[in-house]
Amino acid sequence: MSRIAATFAALQAKGRKALIPYVTAGDPFADATPGIMLAMARAGADVIELGVPFSDPMADGPVIQKAGERALARGIGMPQVLDFVRVFRRSNENTPVVLMGYANPVERYGADRFVTVARAAGVDGVLIVDYPPEECEEFAAKLQASGLDPIFLLAPTSTEARMRHVGRIARGYVYYVSLKGVTGAGHLDIDAVAAMLPRIKAHVKLPVGVGFGIRDAATARAVAQVSDAVVIGTAIIQLLENCSRDNVAAVAGEFIAGVRSALDS
Repeated sequence: MSRIAATFAALQAKGRKALIPYVTAGDPFADATPGIMLAMARAGADVIELGVPFSDPMADGPVIQKAGERALARGIGMPQVLDFVRVFRRSNENTPVVLMGYANPVERYGADRFVTVARAAGVDGVLIVDYPPEECEEFAAKLQASGLDPIFLLAPTSTEARMRHVGRIARGYVYYVSLKGVTGAGHLDIDAVAAMLPRIKAHVKLPVGVGFGIRDAATARAVAQVSDAVVIGTAIIQLLENCSRDNVAAVAGEFIAGVRSALDS
């Protein structure tokens, strides 16, 4: 059983929902990422999604786009992202880490090399936004063979055929994009999410996490009522933008602790 699957099984046994924060690697400071990850894990994050900076992040809103631009300007690429995971693993062997990003950085690094090095670094899952399941079965198989979970997106526009395909090759969990738009949008419709989740569950026998548009503890708690996990990214990045190097990890941990408390209440 993968570290992600074990985490969700343990949460389900306790009747709890997973909290999955997203941060961009190398932002807001080039060396702050492992400390931020550790603080979030201590505060109650169940899985951490670590964004790989890319120059054309088509699914991301302006906040995450700018975070990626800042990280790229500091020279953060795939080697540095994997180094951050290695540093995190020196202090935390339990919290799953998912790399989230786009095809170009993986292909420039080399897909086979990426799978090998990511696994050795301590990565647990990989979500490539622009790898549709129909076109990356070989890559997904390589991930699975190395013990990494291939994670896929579903959206309000996803067809039944896409859901079935994702249900067949995905592992770990599925990320449901809760709205038609980019990250950070503010028009989350909880009723629409609640209506969509049973359709997904008919084809996908994995936990379903919901992201996009979740900005605070209240919306996180509302989404958790109808999903298996809550994914929060833009709100965290906005919060950390103006932090000093000395307090950025503490601020991230405090935010996650507040959301964790709301999910468990």
